[in-house]
Amino acid sequence: MKYTIRIATKSDMSQVLELIQELAEFEKEADAVVITKEDLERDGFSEHPLFKCFVAEKKGQIDGIALCYPRYSTWKGRTLHLEDLVVRQNKRGLGLGSALFKEVIKYGAEQGVRRIEWVVLNWNETAVEFYKKNGAQVLSDWDTVQMDENGIKKFIDKNS
Repeated sequence: MKYTIRIATKSDMSQVLELIQELAEFEKEADAVVITKEDLERDGFSEHPLFKCFVAEKKGQIDGIALCYPRYSTWKGRTLHLEDLVVRQNKRGLGLGSALFKEVIKYGAEQGVRRIEWVVLNWNETAVEFYKKNGAQVLSDWDTVQMDENGIKKFIDKNS
């Protein structure tokens, strides 16, 4: 199967959203996705896009995505965050994930970043091994910390 790895376009966002939802289901968080196609179109294709998305496409069908965005580290300077790397379940094992991963790493190098970072669920052993095999360090001494919309609102209400 010959796939094209390319930068996503605005018209790809419906299929990108399908893959985001598929990932959420895989991660047992199907109800957590609140983003819409319109959000993706606005946020990725405005005058100042908030993300870059690469797709693996064949004959109009997108079977994989890698979505990333710039970050800044007080220790390193410019960095890149890989938010999601997703391949449709029925297309895994074809090398699409590796091709998308390679594209993100190349893009980061072209942007002159000093680090590319992402998170991986510790129970996703296949992904953990894939990243290690490709030279990434899986840090076990850092925990991901998040505050959702409800937590933000409660914090603001409490501290206003």
